[in-house]
Amino acid sequence: MSGHFLFLLLDLVGTFVFAISGAVAAKQRKLDLFGILTISFVVACGGGIVRDVCIGALPPAGLANWRYLAAAIAAALATISAYPQVRRLRNPVLFFDAIGLGLFAVSGSQKALAYGHNAEVAILLGVLTAVGGGAVRDVLLARVPVILQREIYASAALIGAGIQVACEQLGMAQPWTPWAATFVCVGLRLMSLHFQWHIPTFSDHNAGKTSSDQ
Repeated sequence: MSGHFLFLLLDLVGTFVFAISGAVAAKQRKLDLFGILTISFVVACGGGIVRDVCIGALPPAGLANWRYLAAAIAAALATISAYPQVRRLRNPVLFFDAIGLGLFAVSGSQKALAYGHNAEVAILLGVLTAVGGGAVRDVLLARVPVILQREIYASAALIGAGIQVACEQLGMAQPWTPWAATFVCVGLRLMSLHFQWHIPTFSDHNAGKTSSDQ
């Protein structure tokens, strides 16, 4: 399997599962068919479109390649038709979002490398590809974006993208490397949800003081 085909496959699979997460979230908000299709496409392709603009891959694949639109529509229609089965999954939005997170973190970073960008830029654009669509979804549905909460979300994408880029830069990449990096990212995200791991926050030690103490 060629490298180009492998990362196109990762991108399309990521598009499909991210579109499922968007369709489920839109269905939960009782949007109509057009609203569900729109949210699905934005979630599936939003991060990739921003990435392509940043690296100069114009027009963006999400707009120029019919496969991405087809994958998003197919995922949305499949979710609508099989919604009772999908809903049985524990929090399906988070489940499919975690899978898409890993796939897009890896494919996004690899595409940035393919366009001649350095390791730092590739990792950052991998993270942007992974979290961009979900952030737009949450904004459109009037929810606080996951990336702005204490969730291990962008950090999981950072690790997945970092593994892929490090292996490429050190000449250690193997045909299974993208899948391993994806597995680490998805596994970390799902474990953080299961065990309720959170990024530490810093409390204001002065918040409890009264005006007389100041």
